[in-house]
Amino acid sequence: MKAIVCKTHGSPENLVMEDIPEPEITKDQVLIDVHCAGINFPDTLIIQNLYQHKPDLPFVPGTEVSGVAVEVGENVKHISVGQEVIGFNLVGAFAEKMASIGSMTFPKPKNLSMAQAAGFSMIYFTSLYALKNRGRLREGETVLVLGASGGVGMSCVEIAKIMGAKVIAAGGDDNKLEICNNFGADYIINYKTESLIDKVKEYTGGKGADVIYDPVGGDMFDKAIRVMNWDCRYLVIGFASGRIPDFPINRALIKNSSIVGVFWGASMEKEPKANRDNLQQLMQWVEEKKLNPYVHAEVPLAETAKGLQMLLDREVVGKVVVKVK
Repeated sequence: MKAIVCKTHGSPENLVMEDIPEPEITKDQVLIDVHCAGINFPDTLIIQNLYQHKPDLPFVPGTEVSGVAVEVGENVKHISVGQEVIGFNLVGAFAEKMASIGSMTFPKPKNLSMAQAAGFSMIYFTSLYALKNRGRLREGETVLVLGASGGVGMSCVEIAKIMGAKVIAAGGDDNKLEICNNFGADYIINYKTESLIDKVKEYTGGKGADVIYDPVGGDMFDKAIRVMNWDCRYLVIGFASGRIPDFPINRALIKNSSIVGVFWGASMEKEPKANRDNLQQLMQWVEEKKLNPYVHAEVPLAETAKGLQMLLDREVVGKVVVKVK
């Protein structure tokens, strides 16, 4: 089968497309004939050896796919051969076939296209796990979303609104933020042309945000910690800015607030029941057409590196997807 292979750590241009053997599945996995694969920011870090998960070289990057189940492990009872599915694994997605974790393989909702389905798992599971399980979001609270036009940011805007929150979407491009507005944001802030601190205070009557969703880090973290409301839960999603910030711990004391790490990938093994519950909730919302994954662009398998570079160059609104079939 054809696959995109990382042989040496570095930039996307180092990736190569090769013919490699099809993966052999375990009794707890599903072999998926891949139609589309979602590209996520962690993929750009894994190939540089900068992510928490560090697979041995060589490896096929990519975590999430949509496609058709062609082989099902004996312990996987909820999936049948020939079924259209969404699959997930820590590596292996940028290929014609992927061995998916059985517990993270589920039927593709009929009202999602293959491209939408391929970009669903990581961002929506991350955001629901962050807001519900880690952030304890309550109806009526205010959520500040940094990097709101990215994949995880837009999924957070959607889910926070469904959960009854007031949402402030912050980003650095007016056109991208307008799309966030269309996805339910109550307020938008362009933090390149406006003061994040002043605008959040204006929109919250001086109180600040109850939950802050931060996949950016860096300078935005330094500003956002100044708009924490009393009992704020600051959700650390990632560091797309490239700088891991330091936290002045006295601010947690003054605001009676919490800095909360969110590592959804590891939670799959450590909190299986929570993930099963979240899967059921997300599928219900999809069926009710409350979630609408936004696909910015599709690139062919041979141009996977181009899609990864689009993320690094901050060109993407929502998701970019690799189209394999």
